[in-house]
Formats: sequence, C-alpha cells, structure tokens
Amino acid sequence: MNILKMTRKEFEVLPYRDKDRPIVFDSLVILPGRAKDLHNSGYRYMDFVAVIRNCPLCRLSGHSDALHIDGIGSWRRVQDTPPNWTIDCLPKSGLLRIWPGPYKMTCGPALSNFEIYCTTEKDNCNEAN
Repeated sequence: MNILKMTRKEFEVLPYRDKDRPIVFDSLVILPGRAKDLHNSGYRYMDFVAVIRNCPLCRLSGHSDALHIDGIGSWRRVQDTPPNWTIDCLPKSGLLRIWPGPYKMTCGPALSNFEIYCTTEKDNCNEAN
C-alpha cells in the first residue's frame, strides 16, 4: 500500500504495533478520531500511523488526545539544531502527515499524551518528502 493512494478507512484497519515496541520510521500520519471518539479531556482521540517510504507500518496509539513533538516540553530533543518538521495533507484521505526533514523518527509508548522524537539517523532514501 502507498499512503498517497489510501483512503481513511484503509488507515483505520491497519494493525497496532506490538506492546509499545520501539519503532523507527520516516513520517507519521495523524488519524483523528470520529466525533463520538472523545477522550476524558473533552478532545477527540487521535491515532498515528508509522510510515517508511510512503508504506504504512502500523498504528501506534489509538487513545491520545495530544501530540508532543520532541517530547513533552521538547525536553528530549536529540540534536543541537531542531529538525525541519514539516506537515502536509495526503491527496486521497485528506489526513495530515508529519516528518522531520531528512531524519528518521521514533515515538514513545501509547499513552494519553503521545510523543514523537527526531533521531540523529538520516534517511538517505526518504521518498516521503
């Protein structure tokens, strides 16, 4: 599958990762919950799909109401200079995709607050951008 050609429904049926195992990917698709899918904070749930070279790997969270880039308060930034975080909108599904420039990324466990981090590893074949 290619995320540029996928529908929202195709994203919704992707499997979840196994028990918060560590995972490295080059971009992340944000999958907002439906109107009925509310967190106890009153905001909608979000799920996130890990992607490598426009191919979806797995869903990551399912019940988060906030996304923290570089961790809560950016305290876990791993580089001296921040990455070039970019967001675009997928042509078919209309979902948002985020990526850290030429770097790969990883994430924290599936909690109410979902955290993503840029790694120091560059993706020399990054076709997602």
